[in-house]
Amino acid sequence: MKKLFLLPILILISTLTLAQDSLLSYQPKVLLVTAHPDDDALFSATVFKTTKLLNGKVDLALMTNGEGGYTYSTLGNYIYNKELDKEEIGRQYLPGIRKQELMAGGEIVGIRNYFFLDQPDFYYTEDVEETLDKWNKDWVHERMVQILEEGNYDFMFLMLPFENFHGHHKASAVLALRAMKELPKEERPIVLQGFIRRGDDPGVSFTEMEGYPDTKVMKGEIFEFDRSQTFGANDRLNYNIISNWVIAEHKSQGTMQLLMQTGEKVVEQYWYNEINGTNGLEKAAEFFEAVNAVQP
Repeated sequence: MKKLFLLPILILISTLTLAQDSLLSYQPKVLLVTAHPDDDALFSATVFKTTKLLNGKVDLALMTNGEGGYTYSTLGNYIYNKELDKEEIGRQYLPGIRKQELMAGGEIVGIRNYFFLDQPDFYYTEDVEETLDKWNKDWVHERMVQILEEGNYDFMFLMLPFENFHGHHKASAVLALRAMKELPKEERPIVLQGFIRRGDDPGVSFTEMEGYPDTKVMKGEIFEFDRSQTFGANDRLNYNIISNWVIAEHKSQGTMQLLMQTGEKVVEQYWYNEINGTNGLEKAAEFFEAVNAVQP
């Protein structure tokens, strides 16, 4: 009797799995490269859909531990019982705290592996050259090449290095692209550079970062996922919830909470990098078609 009772349930589970798998002919593997703990919130809804709904894998390579964020740790003082907004104390304790916060958020969206590159988060600057001078770029290069070679990724998500952006974000993209170029062309992941636009704002204008032609994007090739996409009972849920959950884990960074959303339209953009050539366009389009279509 027990076997007869379980059979319909097993058939239902199998059917649901097949319905998810049928959206893609493979299980996507993504390497996400960011500069600071909490930057991954930019990609949170797409990452969640990739890991939880498309049976994919997402790994994260993090350039710094975010100790330069001590300025905004005032409320975190009361959570962690340390004066984190004082530079000497913040720089001592925030690397460990922010790694823990990152992994708590990563648990929500299903990040599999973390590669901590431990470069200094010295202070805010928009100067990519200053950042590269202060980081151990040769060691980062070697480590990133190793990560890419061993990971066999389908996609690599970077931060869009537009002009008025943090130099650490820009440098993370530059170093990831340099490392990727060490791989044979047929083994390289498809590079997509991420940005957030809100409401009806078209977002930033970007072609390439001056002096860094590898960052050039292909004109008109931007893939998007709208976090305000609704689902669930009476369509009351949307994917801003996922982003808010991730942001909420970063309690040492008070300004992160100001980015939490409710009903506002928030769109994750993924700009197709020209270094990919045209061969990856179909695969990228198929991937984002699945990201937009799949539902819990």
